[in-house]
Amino acid sequence: MDKFIYTYALPSITLEQLISITPDKYEVECVDERWENVDLNWDGNLVGISTLTLSANHAYKIADEFRRRGKTVVLGGYHPSALPEEAKQHADSVVIGEAEISWPKLLRDFENGELKPFYRATPVEPEMIPSPKRSSQNYSYYGMVQATRGCPHGCSYCAVQKVEGINFRARPIRKVIKEIESLQTKRLFFADSSLTINSNYTKQLFQEMIGLNKKFSCYGNINVLCNDDELLNLAKKAGCETWLIGFESVSQDSIKFIGKKTNKVIDYASGVKKINNFGMMVTGLFMFGFDPDKPDIFKTTLKAINKMKLNRVTCTIVTPYPGTTLFNELEKEGRILTKDWSKYNLTNVVFLPKNISEEQLIKGRISLVKEFYSLPNCLKRSFQDKNTDFNRFVIRTARDYLFNNF
Repeated sequence: MDKFIYTYALPSITLEQLISITPDKYEVECVDERWENVDLNWDGNLVGISTLTLSANHAYKIADEFRRRGKTVVLGGYHPSALPEEAKQHADSVVIGEAEISWPKLLRDFENGELKPFYRATPVEPEMIPSPKRSSQNYSYYGMVQATRGCPHGCSYCAVQKVEGINFRARPIRKVIKEIESLQTKRLFFADSSLTINSNYTKQLFQEMIGLNKKFSCYGNINVLCNDDELLNLAKKAGCETWLIGFESVSQDSIKFIGKKTNKVIDYASGVKKINNFGMMVTGLFMFGFDPDKPDIFKTTLKAINKMKLNRVTCTIVTPYPGTTLFNELEKEGRILTKDWSKYNLTNVVFLPKNISEEQLIKGRISLVKEFYSLPNCLKRSFQDKNTDFNRFVIRTARDYLFNNF
């Protein structure tokens, strides 16, 4: 499951990490468009824009307008990294991949009048991954922390490798702990692709987090979580409230299709039960529309997630992001229906499905979500939460029902 589905409610650390490594001689303003409007009359000299695929068209419009007004524009992020030539049509320069090394070099080149059209990432050593210079703590209930980068799993739908690469890198634990201690928020969210890629590192991190009085959520893989009691015990002691697990599908054929070797459907229910027994919740992440999926996938999935007793689910339609193996394969087969990036929002059908119609995909996903988050089912799950009190009961029930039905 692409992790971008959660980013709207969470602070972005991409630009804040770059600000932290920007020399003090530069005056920097950071705008998060979820909370502020972009001032097109801004009187600075260099405009940097980071964008995902969903917001690429909007980012291009802003970039075009700033350039029309004589500003130098740099584009970066997941989408420009996947399609740098496209992005270059709207920018003076494009940063491809991680920017910790490219960005300072770009600034020097800009000052010297030698700005290059493209800056390609040099792998960033874990010690160089910066703590963000936070400007958005007042906007969020959660603080965002990144302990690791890179994912070796190579799932065909995932865009993370396009920026972070396949090499797993873990930041020094002392730096991560110091960053967590600096957070003004009581709760935090780990931006890592998965905290189960290197469980030994994660155990050390969780051990050091015990006593910090923080609550957190993070991504993990079911193959590790269903077998590592020590990790789960430390996670609970460290303050973990929820594991977000990319189950992706309850069809093993679909799991094989996307090349997700960490997932065995037979382990799902026992893994969730074990995590719940340790006092933590599970949010299951599912996608629909893989080639093996047929119209009965929704009924089968609902039955499975009820059996698993998942606390929450997020259900999306398969979205082949540019730069991914899945996108490349579908484009080669002539199955990409649109390159209007604003439609790549995980709820539209942007490719031609194989064994299910577009209408069935859209209606099936909506129906499943509404059934899972019906008021009786929300109440039932809240009653079953062993860690609940009255306030938590009311807030959880209202949030889950209202957010998914209106």
